[in-house]
Amino acid sequence: MAVCINSAALDGIDALIIHIETKISPGVQYFIVGLPDESVRESLVRVESAITAAELNMPRQKIIISMAPAGIRKQGALFDLPIALSILAESGQIDAGLLDGLVSVGELSLNGKLRPVNGVLSMALQAKKSGFGRMIVPMENASEAALVDGLDVFGLPDLRSVFEFLSGHESCQPVKNDAGNLSGTGQDKFSVDFSDIKGQAEMKRAMEIAAAGGHNLLMIGPPGSGKTMIARRLPTILPPLTLQECLEITRLYSISGKLEGNALATSRPFRAPHHTASDIALVGGGMNAQPGEISLAHNGVLFLDELPEFERKVLEVLRQPLEERSITVSRASFNNTYPAGFLFVAAMNPCPCGFYRNAHRKCSCTKTMISKYIRRLSGPLLDRIDLHVNVSPVKYTDLGITENEGSSAEVRERVIAARAIQTERAGSVVNAQMTPEHTKLHCGLGALEQELLIQAMEKHKLSARSYDRILKVSRTIADLDGAVDISLVHLSEAIAYRCFDGDYFNL
Repeated sequence: MAVCINSAALDGIDALIIHIETKISPGVQYFIVGLPDESVRESLVRVESAITAAELNMPRQKIIISMAPAGIRKQGALFDLPIALSILAESGQIDAGLLDGLVSVGELSLNGKLRPVNGVLSMALQAKKSGFGRMIVPMENASEAALVDGLDVFGLPDLRSVFEFLSGHESCQPVKNDAGNLSGTGQDKFSVDFSDIKGQAEMKRAMEIAAAGGHNLLMIGPPGSGKTMIARRLPTILPPLTLQECLEITRLYSISGKLEGNALATSRPFRAPHHTASDIALVGGGMNAQPGEISLAHNGVLFLDELPEFERKVLEVLRQPLEERSITVSRASFNNTYPAGFLFVAAMNPCPCGFYRNAHRKCSCTKTMISKYIRRLSGPLLDRIDLHVNVSPVKYTDLGITENEGSSAEVRERVIAARAIQTERAGSVVNAQMTPEHTKLHCGLGALEQELLIQAMEKHKLSARSYDRILKVSRTIADLDGAVDISLVHLSEAIAYRCFDGDYFNL
């Protein structure tokens, strides 16, 4: 009778349980069936060497290993440990009953050491969901897997230690990781602060509004005006992460092999891909499916500098995740959906040379060159950006300012207060994500405000989506003021952010 042991494999951001059955019979060949890729087929070479290095017996017989479900392609070296354990159990070196209720993952080196693997948190969550009570992982992955409550996680260094533990010759205590005490601590780790920014009061105000309501933002200004510097300080004024948000980020970074320290992620991510990035790098996919930059920015900030320099097809793939806060990557061999709830911030020069309408430097671009440069950005993409902000060069007099410019902590308190109002009003939905029902209910305008908005729509030829965005930004500005109703002041500021230079995008 074949021995069956349980492992796990990644399926997008989630995981699924893999059942590994092993049968030993007379013969001299090794077989692995169940759609294994090349790295899985190679595992028997590593397993054989690791079993020998652990001073255990590798059967010199016919070994058939079946991996179920058979219709799902198995990838990676994470099955080395469960395959080794199934061979040891089938050959009678380990009591097969000890493997009941156990999930194991881990790559084996030739000398029997356990190497860490990606995506352990997702696998641990699936193991708990499927009713398993124990999990064996490489020592480096133990703290990550232990984030799952109700699952006993054992982190071990090598195959020999796993054998001794399962045989009862060595005791091992489950790893503990109190995730609740770790979430919300990442705000203290930032090496930059809002107080570093000199002057730029208008830009800092726009950043505060973007953080308070979750609004996307586009900065337009000449080189050296501080666009990138300001954008990199946006995470410092966002509210602390909740435990659920920490776990979501940790899963994504674990799957991608980018998790630092293999523990809970406690800081909001800031992703700034270069303008030469491909559409696959941005949305995810590839031969071995991986989350892209927009998913790695989940619950954080995605910053695209030199926005018009990105390829048009790369920018257009942003349209779906900006609306739906998720991205579905479909290929012939897989169909994965990754979360993509990021705050989108972009920066661009006003023209190819960067000095169009600059009071201190003469622009060397023709009107045709400027128009062609601007038209690299499509109308539908611009419609999805709530705030369009003109960034002026920093004044020389502002550079020498030494008094307090307002720290990140001070701005963050105002942002948290505005978010609290939104939570009380619509639950976890921030203003930028309000449904039409929420917008109708919470963004009502008086007669004067409605007349002003209609005039702005007609003058600047704005779309219906722009109308909706202006209402939501107005609601955020009112929340920052602690106001119940949207006033002319709030609405005027929102319109100015949307139409600071109505003729610019129509050259």
